[in-house]
Amino acid sequence: MIARELISQNIFPILTSDTGAEALQMMQVYHVKHLPIVNNEVLLGVLSEDDILIHHIDDAVGTYRLTHIRPYCYDDEHLFEVMTKLGRYKLTMIPVIDHEEKFLGVITMEYVLQYFSTQFSFSDNGSILVLESQKQDFSLAEIARIAESEDVTILAIFVSHTPDDPKTFITLKLNRQDVTSLKATYERFGYIVSGAYSDAEYQDDMKDRYDALMAYLNI
Repeated sequence: MIARELISQNIFPILTSDTGAEALQMMQVYHVKHLPIVNNEVLLGVLSEDDILIHHIDDAVGTYRLTHIRPYCYDDEHLFEVMTKLGRYKLTMIPVIDHEEKFLGVITMEYVLQYFSTQFSFSDNGSILVLESQKQDFSLAEIARIAESEDVTILAIFVSHTPDDPKTFITLKLNRQDVTSLKATYERFGYIVSGAYSDAEYQDDMKDRYDALMAYLNI
């Protein structure tokens, strides 16, 4: 998935002649805190809600000093790079341009989250394991081989760590509900299982809560 395939069809840019009040109204309509400023298909910058609040709202936004001068992504950048820039600049949307510098539209954080919720096997039935390992010790090939030895299919893998922490966390989305045996195998190979979650456990928990509520209401 690349940037041009994620562009929103519902959000339009503002002009330098638009006022802060008009921009705030558009932000409320679009449920964002940032909007691109575009003149003649050229991206001039990104206006934030905070930028408006420190200026006079009846002034044209072209007179504002912007916090974000010109963050953008190219139309052929991968989804992961788009997400990196959204996080780096703390944006609720990011403008998309082509390599001729023409403004094409915006990608919202909300849409990216919606896309993730329906892709990458998040919605598939199964369970989630979170493994903990030292950065230099873990091997994705070994993790996959261990799962295969237990007849478990890994639907998705996410690896996370922080620069100053020697630990790496590997989150696995699996196709099986009961992964007790797999957990034991990973621990035998030196991995720490720091979290385990399954759809069945969630549904059981919701049923227990529902039964408790019904019992309370029947008192």
